[in-house]
Amino acid sequence: MDLKSVIRTIPDYPKPGIMFRDITTLLADARGFRRAVDELVQPLAGAKIDKVAGIEARGFILGGAIAHQLCVGFVPIRKKGKLPHKTIAESYELEYGVDEVEIHVDAIKKGDRVLLVDDLIATGGTAAASIKLLERAGAEIVLCSFIIDLPDLGGSKKLRELGKRVVSLVEFEGD
Repeated sequence: MDLKSVIRTIPDYPKPGIMFRDITTLLADARGFRRAVDELVQPLAGAKIDKVAGIEARGFILGGAIAHQLCVGFVPIRKKGKLPHKTIAESYELEYGVDEVEIHVDAIKKGDRVLLVDDLIATGGTAAASIKLLERAGAEIVLCSFIIDLPDLGGSKKLRELGKRVVSLVEFEGD
């Protein structure tokens, strides 16, 4: 199965000129979803992982499935103000402004080996902030995994420049 074939492309969403890569069609396809999770787990064969951290919101779906398969805990990385307990945060720049991601202060133990997961890597701003946040909490990032890479936007390169190993299942050039 070609995973690209079960990912829907929506032109001009959320604004003109953007080709939105929608994984809801992949998630709805039982074989496609299972294959994506299996392929995201495969690079970790033999590696010790303590937690899977998923970036809001589609990273929660993937990360939960991967954490289940690896028999490890799951850490949600959320936008500011969404977590109910005491948090730590990391700011990052958007095209027009600043945003923050947060985790609970007790989500990571010093030395936890963590897999970072999201559906897509574009410019890498949210993923880089998530890495910094997790590392400040004491995590060692073992791998950053994504279903989709938009390499022309430079996010995966940015993470590699931070010294991180990055895996994606499909690439869409020219986005």
